[in-house]
Amino acid sequence: MKFLSIQSSVAYGHVGNSAAVFPLQRLGHEVWPVNTVHFSNHTGYGAWRGPMLPADDVREVITGIGERDEFANIDAVLSGYQGGSDIADVILEAVDKVKAENPSATYTCDPVMGNAKSGCFVSDLIPPLLRDRVVPKADIITPNQFELGYLTDTQPTDLDSTLASVDAAMQMGPKTVLVTSVERPDRPEGTIEMLAADETGAWIIQTPFLPLKANGSGDVTAALFTAHYRSTGSAAEALKNTTSSVFDLLQLTLDSGERELQLIAAQDAYANPRDQFEVTRVR
Repeated sequence: MKFLSIQSSVAYGHVGNSAAVFPLQRLGHEVWPVNTVHFSNHTGYGAWRGPMLPADDVREVITGIGERDEFANIDAVLSGYQGGSDIADVILEAVDKVKAENPSATYTCDPVMGNAKSGCFVSDLIPPLLRDRVVPKADIITPNQFELGYLTDTQPTDLDSTLASVDAAMQMGPKTVLVTSVERPDRPEGTIEMLAADETGAWIIQTPFLPLKANGSGDVTAALFTAHYRSTGSAAEALKNTTSSVFDLLQLTLDSGERELQLIAAQDAYANPRDQFEVTRVR
C-alpha cells in the first residue's frame, strides 16, 4: 500500500513521521512523509529548535505530489499532531483530493490533544478544530481514552461507558475507532488495554503496563493499526498485531534505559508481530 503521512518530524528521536514512517516501510509499504514541523527533538524535553512550517509550504509539498499524478495511487492518508490550527485545512484539502481520485482511500486521524495524566498540551484552538472539522472527515480515529472523552463530551471510564463513547464518536463520522490507553477501574492491577471497534463489532486486548513515558508510541500505533486494518479488513486482527508490535517496542525501550523509542532495534516486531495477547470480543 501507499501512505501519505502528514505529521511533525524531529531530527533526534522518534515522534510524528519520524516514528510512523519506518514501521510502515518495514511492513513493506510505500510512505510519502509530508512534515508539518521539523524540530530538533520532541517538545516533551521542554526546549527545542527548528521551524514550524507555514501551512502554504506544507500545501505546496502535497501539491507537488499531486502533480506527479500520484493521488490516485494513495491508499491511506495519516495525520497526527497539528502544531498550528491552519494545518487542518491543508490536511482536509489533501484528503478530499486523494479521495476524489481514489474513492477507496481512507483517512486516519490521530487526534492528539493530551492525556489523563498531563491534561491538554496543545494550543486551545486545536481540540475544537479536531472535534468539529477534522474527526468528522476521518474514516479511522485513534484517540486515547482522555481524547475520546473530549471529542464526544463524555466520561469514558469502565467498559460500558467507553463503548458508549466509541458509539458517539462513530456517529460523528469515523467508521472505525481505536482507543489507546484504556484504563478500566476493574482491570487487573498492572495492566492496560486497547479497544478497537467498527461496524462489525468491538474487541479489547490487555497487556502488562510498562512504566515509561514513550513519546511517539501513539504515532507508531496509529500507523500500524491503519496498515493492518487496511491489509486484513479485520479490526480484531489489526488490534492484535498492532498491540504485539507496540508492546515489544516499548519493552525493548524500557530495557534499554533510553528515553527515546528504540524504533530501529524493534524492527522485527513490526515485520513479524508475535501472537502473544488474546483479543476478546466485547460486542
